[in-house]
Amino acid sequence: MRHFIYFSSSAQTSGKALSGGDLMKAGRIDIAIHSFIQGIYLSHGFREDVTFHFIFYGIPDPPKHIEITVCDDLEISKKDIGTLIKKILYKFREGEKKEIFPGCFVEKKSFLKVIEDLTKKGVKCFILDKKGVSIRDVKIPEENCFILGDHDGLPKKEINRLKKSGSIEEVSIGPKMYFASQTVAVVNNELDFRGL
Repeated sequence: MRHFIYFSSSAQTSGKALSGGDLMKAGRIDIAIHSFIQGIYLSHGFREDVTFHFIFYGIPDPPKHIEITVCDDLEISKKDIGTLIKKILYKFREGEKKEIFPGCFVEKKSFLKVIEDLTKKGVKCFILDKKGVSIRDVKIPEENCFILGDHDGLPKKEINRLKKSGSIEEVSIGPKMYFASQTVAVVNNELDFRGL
């Protein structure tokens, strides 16, 4: 299984906050949507071997962890992803991990806790960083996770803590700075070539 973790320090954390319709003003939810599309969609179908994690730290009730794995019972189209995220946030209930739609869960869980829980399940986590080792030179197991941030990047304090623990590895997809969504597409392509 592939996992992608998309972190945003500004993405708003309530369905009501997203109701205005301006995804840029809602903490650049548009970046999250484009990254999700590259993570999950294929030309004529979906990747059912990918779980996409959104971790939002914006107002009014951070953190929120949304986890989506496409399954046969989930009806989803590219134009409705913003609405899907909004509905998932609306139905959040304090103190529980709740399945809102088939394969779509929401809970209050921190960035570090999401990574720690995946690591405990045997998932190898990689941070996407221009200064990291080339992804072409890195051994990647079948159970893998790639972590990326929005336009503001990842939380430095928590990243340093993860580095010290040895639970993550920094990898690069090249010398240029790419959009988050492009990064996801490149990683998927690399894993496809490897048959992972």
